[in-house]
Amino acid sequence: MNTTPSRTFPPAGLRRPGRWAVLPAAVLAGAALGGGYGALKTPQYAAISYVIVVPAEKSDPAAALGFAQAYGRVATDIAVTGDAQVWAGVTADTLRRSVQAATSPDAPMISITARAEQPAKAVSMADGVARALVLNSTHVAGSTGVKVVQFSRATKPVTPVSPSAPLSALVGACAGGLLGGLVLLVRPKRSAARGEARHSRQTAAPASGASTPPAAVPAPAAASHQPEPEAV
Repeated sequence: MNTTPSRTFPPAGLRRPGRWAVLPAAVLAGAALGGGYGALKTPQYAAISYVIVVPAEKSDPAAALGFAQAYGRVATDIAVTGDAQVWAGVTADTLRRSVQAATSPDAPMISITARAEQPAKAVSMADGVARALVLNSTHVAGSTGVKVVQFSRATKPVTPVSPSAPLSALVGACAGGLLGGLVLLVRPKRSAARGEARHSRQTAAPASGASTPPAAVPAPAAASHQPEPEAV
């Protein structure tokens, strides 16, 4: 009896080699988008100005640290209500969005960081906010017992702080590779399930359509041998 050998099907991932091109394509697309963003985006420059809170005469030195924390939280509000926007030459909204104040947990010092598209503008914004803090502390020094003093003026930045085009391209390539890997993790399960279903249908079709061999007809039984009559 002739038997047809069963066909073996390779895994779905090997039958579709083009599917693996998703990963390098995603990496290249992410690198192109990130590099284009870094090249077209206007660079940002940062300037930092420092002020320090000092206690007045007959005042508790430990109070300076607490007031430094308080001044750091309201630095942008004081700058907006004061003359910082006039000295910096920008609007109040620009000061709120572009200026950040940070304090130290162990020293009564406040750092004021300003970001702008032009280095000179960043310097004027940082020094303007610092000057507003100094004037405001002078007005309320009688009730607070401390005052803010200019510790270091901002210096003109030379290099931008925004990411460059190569760095943006690298970040974009990493993000694209991550997204491409997630796509490959989701797609193979569906492709493998479809391949197994197709394989089961193809193997079941010949079994159901094969002709059944006819049943063997039993041979007629041999006639029983009868004895011949004896001659008289």
